[in-house]
Amino acid sequence: MAKRRKFVEHGVRLGIFVLALVPFLLLAQDALTDGLGTNPIEQVTHRTGWWALTFLLLTLAVTPIRQLLGIGWLVRLRRMLGLYAFFYASLHFLTYIGLDQFFAFEFIVEDIVDRPYITVGFAAFLILVPLTVTSTKKMVRRLGGRRWNLLHKTVYVATGLGILHFMWLVKADMREPLIFAWILIGLLGYRLLAKRLRQPGVRAAQRRLKGPRGASNQAPRSVEASEAGTPS
Repeated sequence: MAKRRKFVEHGVRLGIFVLALVPFLLLAQDALTDGLGTNPIEQVTHRTGWWALTFLLLTLAVTPIRQLLGIGWLVRLRRMLGLYAFFYASLHFLTYIGLDQFFAFEFIVEDIVDRPYITVGFAAFLILVPLTVTSTKKMVRRLGGRRWNLLHKTVYVATGLGILHFMWLVKADMREPLIFAWILIGLLGYRLLAKRLRQPGVRAAQRRLKGPRGASNQAPRSVEASEAGTPS
């Protein structure tokens, strides 16, 4: 039974790894075959940004899905999905500074300062950098579970800023950014509700851990810190 579960886990992880590469491969194919239309830079910018937001939301959805379905090993998908989110966000950012602005950093800085949708998009990307750097188990141990969790909760801020960036960019057709926004609100709502429902259980566990004199030699282990990878 354990071997079968391990086989299924590895199969799912490999499948998701390959599927997550498909948008990039399709983008590369379109670039090589003149399939990006009359404004290829806009196409690349839109598609990489769209997939960055999609993978951010998928990363945040792992914990609710794991808890609702009771499939513990799904947590191991978080780091991979988070890294793919950063990969597509990096492509999005590099498209802007390389293909759109031709590395004219004086104009890039001016854009970041003067154009709000670029300001929030750049802020979202900056938040993702330390989250990616600290996504390993080694960094969890180095930072400690509490600090690691606090840092990685900023992924919600990054995702919210990314969605705001999308909204301000499209201006007229708000359907896609609003779908992203409602998904994020739903994930946040689930997290807050789950935390509220979990509090009585946590307090009961803490009382059990305490000795008869109210002292405890062992602190409750942080579940999210033990699930090293990317933000929950």
